[in-house]
Amino acid sequence: MKKIFVILFLLAFSLNIFAQKQGKYTYLFNEQKMKNLTRFIADDGFEGRSPGTRTGELAAKFLALQLEQLGIKPGNNGSYFQPVSLVAIKTDPKTVLNIDGKDYKFGDDFVGSTGAQTDNISVNGELVFVGYGIDAPEQKWNDYKGDKDDYRGKILVMMVNDPPATDKEPNLFGGKALTYYGRWTYKFEQAARMGAAGVILIHTRDSAGYGWNVVRTSNGNWRFDVAHTPEDKTPFLNWRSWMTEDTARSIFRQAGKDLDDLRIKARSRDFKPVKLGVRGKLEVKSEMKRVNSNNVVGIWDGSDPKLKDQYVIYSAHWDHLGVGEKDETGDNIYNGALDNASGCASILAIAEAITKLPKKEQPKRSQVFLFPTAEEQGLLGAEWYAKHPIFPLDRTAANINHDGANFYGLTKDYGALGAERSDLWKIIQDVLKERDMNFSPDTAPEQGFFFRSDHFPFAKGGVPSLNVESGTDYVGQDKNAAKKRFEEYNDKHYHQPSDNFDENWRFDGVVQNLEVSLAIGLRVSNQEKLPKFNKDDEFAKAQPKR
Repeated sequence: MKKIFVILFLLAFSLNIFAQKQGKYTYLFNEQKMKNLTRFIADDGFEGRSPGTRTGELAAKFLALQLEQLGIKPGNNGSYFQPVSLVAIKTDPKTVLNIDGKDYKFGDDFVGSTGAQTDNISVNGELVFVGYGIDAPEQKWNDYKGDKDDYRGKILVMMVNDPPATDKEPNLFGGKALTYYGRWTYKFEQAARMGAAGVILIHTRDSAGYGWNVVRTSNGNWRFDVAHTPEDKTPFLNWRSWMTEDTARSIFRQAGKDLDDLRIKARSRDFKPVKLGVRGKLEVKSEMKRVNSNNVVGIWDGSDPKLKDQYVIYSAHWDHLGVGEKDETGDNIYNGALDNASGCASILAIAEAITKLPKKEQPKRSQVFLFPTAEEQGLLGAEWYAKHPIFPLDRTAANINHDGANFYGLTKDYGALGAERSDLWKIIQDVLKERDMNFSPDTAPEQGFFFRSDHFPFAKGGVPSLNVESGTDYVGQDKNAAKKRFEEYNDKHYHQPSDNFDENWRFDGVVQNLEVSLAIGLRVSNQEKLPKFNKDDEFAKAQPKR
């Protein structure tokens, strides 16, 4: 009898722990349906969901069909699609970078593409090392000292990331956390503003957070840009590229310079750009095509007559890298199962959950479900939406973005990049407290993940935004399990053909994460005032008065 009592007690205790992990809205989610959707979106039949391809746009149409079947209305004047005009460029893999008579091979030594949106370009310019390539007046930092003519027509060589903080300035450029100045997108933009002909970024595993294999596969196929228009006066680079650290060392030796010595000097505000005394030459032949791709957008009307013209946007990009270079198994389809078939299935699940809410629990603000295109090409679909919003950004309460999912079980915590930047922080804390969960902070702030997914253009536009992350403290698992999985994925599967659907993936952790995201979204939807960025946050100045 005593033995039975102990067994029953342990069973009750286990059920109680399990019940604590169940949120108010867990019953609204269907694990098997999410599994089926993730598997289907990651299928070879969509050929890696490259923007502008027949199979990629078919994937977008599939998402629109799912919204329609859920009863979610078209979001763009009767259409589920917001067209995005793109230019696609594929650099000839025989392209050679010649530095004073020495050739470097595309793929092995460097990769790149033109921003000129033309099929053939010629680049011939002196190489100038500009340190971190940053001009940040508020930090009293300028790597572009001297006259602008010193950079016009030159090929600028620079490092990625921010200058490191020091003991005297522990918060320099955000301290350990990467700022936008450290992102490659900023560095290309600033170099173009200076009139440079091209940029070569020095890749290292530590600075980028991933190996050369990711850079190679991400840049070895079609690269996309938003199509230029006659009215667009934004400057561009003829050549945007990356090189391996070994290639950089070789070029600096040719120039009679010590790369490590110049790196150290570049950490100071006193650093002055260094003319390397060598010239780079490229004859770039590319395939070029103009393509139309689509953001997918649907809307669920808010229940409050006064607040329904304000919006909460849930987003997940639908694209991946298409068909490209084969891996060691012969697979050349980049299915992006985790990145981001899982996110698409997640947003569809949230949409379905909202349609199932009882009438009295329906959100007061309208709910928008957005699947941007061309995220893998530089957040292009989300950038397009932010510049041409269907629903005004000044009436958009928040963006909750899902890029990936937790397939490894329940966690005791929940993560969301950007949480601490705005009023959303208090909402998140309250939601997690109700669920007996902790908040998981960014585990690698130096790698700038906040700037690497589709919530970022919304933040730049003044909308408090979150990029939802998997927790790191797994129930009943080793404390280092999350770190080991992340490192394995980053090293072996990120932007590789091996990012395939796995029948062993669990979906209880996915549901747990989505239930929290939904609870946050509903709190935002029902509170009286729109959330605001913290006064000292870098995006506060972009936010309209609320």
